[in-house]
Amino acid sequence: MTRYGQFALAFLLLGVALVLTPDARATVYPLQSADQQVVGEDQTITTVYEDTLYDLANKYSLGSEELIRVNPGVDPWVPGAGKSINVPGRHILPPGPRVGIVVNIAEHRLYYYPKARHGAPREVYTYPISIGKMDWRTPLGITHVISKERNPVWIPTASVRKEHLQDGDPLPARVLPGPKNPLGAFAMRLAVGNGTYLIHGTNNPLAVGMPVTHGCIRMYPDDVAQLFPMIPVGTQVRIINQPIKVAWVDGELLLEAHPPVNAEGQSFEPDVDQFAELLRQAVGDSTVAIHWDYAREVLQKADGVLATVGLEADLSPPTSASDAAPAVPATAAPVTAAPAATTAGVTAVPEAASTGARVAGSDAATAR
Repeated sequence: MTRYGQFALAFLLLGVALVLTPDARATVYPLQSADQQVVGEDQTITTVYEDTLYDLANKYSLGSEELIRVNPGVDPWVPGAGKSINVPGRHILPPGPRVGIVVNIAEHRLYYYPKARHGAPREVYTYPISIGKMDWRTPLGITHVISKERNPVWIPTASVRKEHLQDGDPLPARVLPGPKNPLGAFAMRLAVGNGTYLIHGTNNPLAVGMPVTHGCIRMYPDDVAQLFPMIPVGTQVRIINQPIKVAWVDGELLLEAHPPVNAEGQSFEPDVDQFAELLRQAVGDSTVAIHWDYAREVLQKADGVLATVGLEADLSPPTSASDAAPAVPATAAPVTAAPAATTAGVTAVPEAASTGARVAGSDAATAR
């Protein structure tokens, strides 16, 4: 518990169920209400001798950097037996319509909302992903799936072949399906960039969660194998760049912060003042008591772990002396209300805060 731990109240997230599918490590959550904002659960596990953080990330549906970031000081290759490992499993659902596929590149995570089945609650599937590396941006905006292919043939573009040639790794004009094919066993082609961007598997699962692709969206092999048959051609894909997400749960303001991502897909150190302004905009005109010291600590860490940073304020006059007691424990650090001049805004971090722009076309490669 941090030194601000006494400030955080216990969460009770009703109706959130975790289901692990038998043949994949992705998670699917039923949404018990249209306004449910948080899914999943955090947990702590104990390593055995054979464990690596890369294997554990795959097992618990996390990107490798995502798990390494929340376990500082742990050797990712040899954590050792008996090591306590934090596994961040709670996620605030991205802002905006819950339609089709939503990719948040700052979070390195994909969400899929299948159409509701009669008599059953809606569901959301979520998977860790890799995105574009330097000079190979993952496009932002709304697009859709235009085709699907099992065992795809990789046809690297001229720009990708040039890059590999300069690195002393010449590529053939075509790479057939198999262990050397970086597309893996499944690929879904997007309309953006003249069809050169894909959602696909990988022959290098250790890199899932890192900015290593040529602009495409790369998934663990088991994850894409699960997602592929569920996606009809024509499915909408909305790609956003939201480093900050907030949610109201039972009067508590939850904050989830990730390292911001630039236009080339590279994460960089957050500007805490800029992050704080985005938080003020996300709170909007709600009356809330925010613990700004703790909020800034969470924003600076940007490790993706949810934290309670504020409480909904009750401005109604007290009816008795006992009703006038403070809303937070007396032992908690002081809580200050957000300045009135900075609380006006929208109820979610605006997409104008994204660091990229929608791409209508690109010379990006089909190899990701």
